Amino acid sequence: MTTATHNNIIITGTGSYIPIGVVTNEDFAGTVFYDMDGTAFAGSHEEISEKFLAITGIIERRYASDNQVASDIGAIAAQRAIEDAAINPEEIDQIIVAHDFGDVRKHTIQTDTVPSLASRIKQKLGIENPFCVAYDLLFGCPGWLQGLIQAEAFVRAGQTKNCLVVGTETLSRVIDMYDRDSMIYADGAGACVLQLKEGDHQEGILSSVSATYAKKEAYYLYLGQSNNATADPKIRYIKMLGRKIYEFALTHVPAAMKAALDKIGADVHDLKKIFIHQANEKMDDEIIKRFYRLYKIREVPEGITPMSIHKLGNSSVATIPTLFDQVRKGEGDEKGHCLRPGDLIMFASVGAGMNINAMAYRY
Repeated sequence: MTTATHNNIIITGTGSYIPIGVVTNEDFAGTVFYDMDGTAFAGSHEEISEKFLAITGIIERRYASDNQVASDIGAIAAQRAIEDAAINPEEIDQIIVAHDFGDVRKHTIQTDTVPSLASRIKQKLGIENPFCVAYDLLFGCPGWLQGLIQAEAFVRAGQTKNCLVVGTETLSRVIDMYDRDSMIYADGAGACVLQLKEGDHQEGILSSVSATYAKKEAYYLYLGQSNNATADPKIRYIKMLGRKIYEFALTHVPAAMKAALDKIGADVHDLKKIFIHQANEKMDDEIIKRFYRLYKIREVPEGITPMSIHKLGNSSVATIPTLFDQVRKGEGDEKGHCLRPGDLIMFASVGAGMNINAMAYRY
């Protein structure tokens, strides 16, 4: 009797870089925040901080060092993923780098994407193989997960076998210091090596779902002028329509997660972990609740969703890969979570575009 062989696409190594600069909520105490209409918030810092913490769950966040840019920290995460996978870097066929703003140097707000961050990271890694194709992916916060989805497509098509997918961002360089939302954003980088492996049972990427909503939703996240009316109106900073994003995410992300799970005919009770983009704690908690309600389940399983946003903030494309790396290796504040061979897990994200995606994965 012959055993069926599966062509599995597996994450064989992960790596992350958590910047050393810690910025607490108290570090914003001397900042005057303005609403989008230019009106200063009347409340004290303590009141603003309490409300912010209740909504986002963020106590502190990490900022990159002054001499670091996104490609620098992305290269560190990539090198760690390569070492974890024990792969020869010259055998990597593709390097896909997800980001939103490119390399932004400290004390500037000009984005730099020429050459691409992927090319810069390839150079920093010292990879000489010209057939290792390096390119960037712009997909908002779901970019790293979309990189996995895109890499899988190339592997399934027989075009590649080994891919390096990196998510790296320095949002601290594009924030408006007069905008209360600036307290959400952070810096970080995460990476993984994705490889084609034959096996006698199915594992790795099982299914995925992606979508872009670009009518009224297209500019829920955008670049706009400072909330301070006296600031230079020609300079643009990251802005968001928080309430609209919240409502959008609660409607569309649970449905995408369900679609990814239903594609493989899995029982929702078999899910062991959900790695969701660390946008803000209240929104993420509600997304998970609504996902389970789609299956008529009122109580969310305990410990299903690791959370790193409390200490790391929202680093966009880097939140999922850094969190996944920490859980895999039992590092950071996620030591209470663990993954075992055969665990069914899910990745899900939402962000500028407005884009969403979800993936079912057998660990």
